[in-house]
Amino acid sequence: MARTNPRTKPARTEVVRSGEEAPNAVWFKPVMFGFMLIGLAWIIVFYVSQGTLPVASLGSWNILVGFGIAFVGFLMTTRWR
Repeated sequence: MARTNPRTKPARTEVVRSGEEAPNAVWFKPVMFGFMLIGLAWIIVFYVSQGTLPVASLGSWNILVGFGIAFVGFLMTTRWR
């Protein structure tokens, strides 16, 4: 009968990760938060400037543009690991 030493560590197994399980690239998190902050800043600038900025010809559509930019950042959170 073989005895095992309780102080020894079990053999280490190598884990191979597929592309879906691999961690994100270094740039992913800053870009994700960047989109969310730029979208928020777009909306804030629109309200503070009373509709004259960031693009005066868009008028109230500036709100949709700001939410669209922020939404891209929120969509990226679903892929964040």
